[in-house]
Amino acid sequence: MIEVKSLQKSFGKVTALDGLTFSAPEGQITGLLGPNGAGKTTCLRTIYGLLKADTGEALIDGIDASKSPLEARRKIGIFPDKFGLYERLTAREQIAYFATLHGMAGDSGAAAVEEVIQRLDMSAIADRRATGFSQGQRMKVALAQAIVHRPKHLILDEPSRGLDVMSTRILRDLLRELKAQGTSILFSSHVMQEVAALCDQVVVVAAGKVAAQGTPDELCAQTGETALEEAFVKIIGTDEGIAA
Repeated sequence: MIEVKSLQKSFGKVTALDGLTFSAPEGQITGLLGPNGAGKTTCLRTIYGLLKADTGEALIDGIDASKSPLEARRKIGIFPDKFGLYERLTAREQIAYFATLHGMAGDSGAAAVEEVIQRLDMSAIADRRATGFSQGQRMKVALAQAIVHRPKHLILDEPSRGLDVMSTRILRDLLRELKAQGTSILFSSHVMQEVAALCDQVVVVAAGKVAAQGTPDELCAQTGETALEEAFVKIIGTDEGIAA
């Protein structure tokens, strides 16, 4: 389980997280929903150890990410908001590099790399250099890097940003598959349809705090709305930051 407990984080006079508390159970997809500047990315970066909270805890299966970052990262896969690849390396080499970072070397590492290449239907690009890859191809490489070590938890920041319809379908299908296998999945998004279609629970964040939490249907019921987007607008009191 991923647990966020009373996270507080400020940048100068700006408070990014203000006592943020929620959990993302195993076998469920949890969505972080909020306007621009709500603290979603700060929260995710704190969970996987790129930022250190001023106070509070981010726990991965009870492991404090700020105190034992390497141990925590072994349990999570990270799918970033930008697919930064090494242009001169092939897709296979890039995935293998991440497998090695997680201690998977030799025959077992090679087998894990081949398994994820087949799983994501990447054989056609596996031995091509990344230069010239489409956004969808880059997404597959980034996703393969995130799951090659078979993590118990997957964290994604705006996962479908810039993806075409087919790439988005591939991503959604894989998230559902991982969920069925018991993976804890936490992702941030502005796309209401994506959140409504995928998430078992939604955490609405505003000004660094939890403004509401529940299933998409529960949030609609709480606000008297029939669509998640309208419920979201009513919860945060503004339409700022909502994607079309």
